Amino acid sequence: MTVLAVCGVLLGTLVAAVAARPSPFALDTAVHGWVLHHRPFWARQLATIVTDTGSGAPAYVLAALAGSLAQRTAHWRGALAGVLALVSAQLPRMALASALARPRPPSSDWAAQASGWSMPSGHTATSMVVALLLTLAVHRRAHGPVRSMLLAVPAIWATAVGLTRIYLGMHWPTDVAAGWLLAACWAASATLLVLLWRRRADHALSTERQYT
Repeated sequence: MTVLAVCGVLLGTLVAAVAARPSPFALDTAVHGWVLHHRPFWARQLATIVTDTGSGAPAYVLAALAGSLAQRTAHWRGALAGVLALVSAQLPRMALASALARPRPPSSDWAAQASGWSMPSGHTATSMVVALLLTLAVHRRAHGPVRSMLLAVPAIWATAVGLTRIYLGMHWPTDVAAGWLLAACWAASATLLVLLWRRRADHALSTERQYT
């Protein structure tokens, strides 16, 4: 609940600031200007490879894999749940992006193709949601010292995807921050719903046992 409140306030503040200010923030333009002068060809190619894993088919395949691994039986149901979980995160993201309608940086600065509005970054939010699903799968499947190492991999990957969106010139830094905050809000909300559902189920089971 605390995580949801904090991330919600931060996201709301950022969204309100962007809505009230049509031009990019000084931080946005400063970081954007820096990356334009520090993008050798090999780095652009590597960033493009990383960024392509954070959306579209690769993201949904990873979400399905995470759901399947997290489910100990009926793996196809877990895979479906993973895909639906990712879809449930996309709906508020697209609604917020359409409401803000924030323009991206100039297309002449892009080192790859992009479409849609700028905030929140779709690749950033998508990859972070997938990373959270993968983290759940690792937590349930891995054991021992290897678990700690594997738990770090999804977060590192999702962070890298978000940073490539800035490096490739297709998003302002605050777009990426909004994507991370939105993913955090989604995760906190999903966790709260699951806890409430389990509490209700446990209460119903306890009541049933009292009358049997």
